[in-house]
Amino acid sequence: MVIARSQTNLDEVCASLDGSGHITLQADMNDHKNVIEKISDRLDETGPIEIVINNMAGPKGGPLLGADAEEIAHGMHGHVLLAHKLAQLLVPGMQARSYGRIVNIISTSVKVPIVGLGVSNTVRGAMANWAKTMSIELAPHGITVNNVLPGFTETERLESIITARAAKSGQSEEGVRRDLMNSVPAGRFGTADEVGSAIAFLASPAAGYINGINLPVDGGRTGCL
Repeated sequence: MVIARSQTNLDEVCASLDGSGHITLQADMNDHKNVIEKISDRLDETGPIEIVINNMAGPKGGPLLGADAEEIAHGMHGHVLLAHKLAQLLVPGMQARSYGRIVNIISTSVKVPIVGLGVSNTVRGAMANWAKTMSIELAPHGITVNNVLPGFTETERLESIITARAAKSGQSEEGVRRDLMNSVPAGRFGTADEVGSAIAFLASPAAGYINGINLPVDGGRTGCL
């Protein structure tokens, strides 16, 4: 089951997937009531959902001090609060089967805050602590809650960051891209497939004894253990 605002994008994703039975739900993740209603309606058809991947777009960049309180509240609303409501809806089904996986796609900023992403750093940190708390509460039911922390990954999000940094610094976009890449010990940006492989592992039975962790997928860039 894939949820996003664009039905066109949803159709493209499902067309690229192997197998059958894929479900798309067109919804704005900021409209919690609508999202919860649509998933609830589908549960009668699908049965309990055992695996949840929370992957919401990050807040816009900029210093934290200059951010309006509403920006921080909006970030919390779209990440922590929605993840919490989804857990309240879906965890009972996981408990009934004694199996569940919740994986949150957040950021390496939960380990080392990223300069210029003040609101994102704040929201991602809150999400990490929500996940750790939930992992403790749900572990006795065979449910794990983990976070994947992508580093620089070839996505539209990274391109927007490069464009913004170039505009602010006066440096060329190619120069910004080169500097970011040079900060990665692996010497390159990651791919969405590499992040996806980490998610798939954490969602599998093989990861049943891994719980409440932050897993960087960053080519070694994060400067801490």
